[in-house]
Amino acid sequence: MTDITAAPNLKNLPPETLDFTLLKTTTALAPRLGRLSLPGRKTLLTPGFLGNTSRGVVPHISHDNFAKNTNINGVYIPLEDFVEKLPQKTPPVFQIDTVDPLRRFIALPRDTLLVIGARRQPAIPCPAANTNSEVGILTSVGFRSISSDYYAAAARKLQPDIVIGLADIPFGQAAIGVRRKDKMSDRTESWMRDIIAKRNTIDKDERRFHIFAPILPIEGQLQSWYLDHLVDNMVDKISGVAIYDSHLLDELPEELQQLPRMSFDNPASPQALLRQISLGMDIFTVPFVSDATDAGIALDFTFPAPKKANLKNGSLRQSLGIDMWLTEHSGSMTPLTGACTCYTCIKHHRAYIQHLLSAKEMLGWVLIQLHNHAIMDTFFAGVRNSIANDTFEQDVTAFEAFYEPKLPEKTGEGPRVRGYQFQAPEHGKPTKKNPKAYKPLGAPLNAFHGQQPNKKPEIRDNIDDDALIGLIGLENVDPEEQFENLKLEDDK
Repeated sequence: MTDITAAPNLKNLPPETLDFTLLKTTTALAPRLGRLSLPGRKTLLTPGFLGNTSRGVVPHISHDNFAKNTNINGVYIPLEDFVEKLPQKTPPVFQIDTVDPLRRFIALPRDTLLVIGARRQPAIPCPAANTNSEVGILTSVGFRSISSDYYAAAARKLQPDIVIGLADIPFGQAAIGVRRKDKMSDRTESWMRDIIAKRNTIDKDERRFHIFAPILPIEGQLQSWYLDHLVDNMVDKISGVAIYDSHLLDELPEELQQLPRMSFDNPASPQALLRQISLGMDIFTVPFVSDATDAGIALDFTFPAPKKANLKNGSLRQSLGIDMWLTEHSGSMTPLTGACTCYTCIKHHRAYIQHLLSAKEMLGWVLIQLHNHAIMDTFFAGVRNSIANDTFEQDVTAFEAFYEPKLPEKTGEGPRVRGYQFQAPEHGKPTKKNPKAYKPLGAPLNAFHGQQPNKKPEIRDNIDDDALIGLIGLENVDPEEQFENLKLEDDK
């Protein structure tokens, strides 16, 4: 376990410089190799990816497994995960009076690159419209807005390595008018000036965060005024760009071409990743990794792809993943994938993981998540080798011919859903989001309704809603028949 109790006195350290070196590049719209490094942090080779987090952790991966069984060198953390709905309440993350408070609050290893932004990736549409000074966010308990000043102050307080500049983007809005696009450009430029000014107030002998400027998902001519200001007044004050539409890479000003590019253009498949890489994108968050894990799908692809003759069952294309809910795996003693050397594939077999999912044991999703991140790590390593060997274009063509264009559809139940996974209309409803573990068949009997087996009155009457069984309507039923009538959700 990483020791986070003894942190160095960062206040006395000199400001740290984020270095991005292009190792290989040709034209502006072409795959490229790079190396992003920051003193005291693991080096991130690009193209590469960051761990996409929820409440400060990669879903299903505990801190010890993160350190021992993954090769994740950096993580992306949304601020809205830690902001409370009511402004008068100070979120716990801001109550820590220590150096590097966010890193210590989430127990992130000291050498892991820490990137924060305002919204999750992908962001859930917010019913609260953005204004000239505020952005709507989804907290753990509802929607609210935060100001540009609040965001800048939070970045200064939390001391991340990289901050994604605040952007005025109406997520989920299908059609955006020209006037609204003009506002997006004006507001984003103003908010970039705010966060740069806030960082400039940090003492020179203190640690400063690095800023990635957002590039909006609108036509280049409609944000040309903003881009001109970036080049003329801010280019020496930013360390990278965050791009929300990879098709706009060809409109990136030449002065910004040498900066690292972080993608917030949500890729739905490895093929979509390859298309963005072919345009020169450097860093990704890859949300479909955790989506596949929640669906019980073990990713199964490599880059470059195997030879066409290796296709299984004579099929035209091979699936990008293995649905571990299928009962055909219940007797299989093989690993998830034959060539994978992750902890899951070395220590366990398919039958065990299928059993864990069927029993709804969280360990099943833990093992799949470890495997899926290992698959992505190997995928990006293969991409970098392909670019270095000048075979990337041919390898992409072969990959698209070998694999299905989409990930498999979800067939089984996922783990219990967390609040941020619901779309905006779902919020505010009185009903519970997750189904009960057992069917409510009757009126509660004290012995079967989760009462604690403890004689202390203050503890005995505490009820665990998800623990046991409600038996509404069975008051007059014979006790022996009560047990015969019980039905678990799994028995459906």
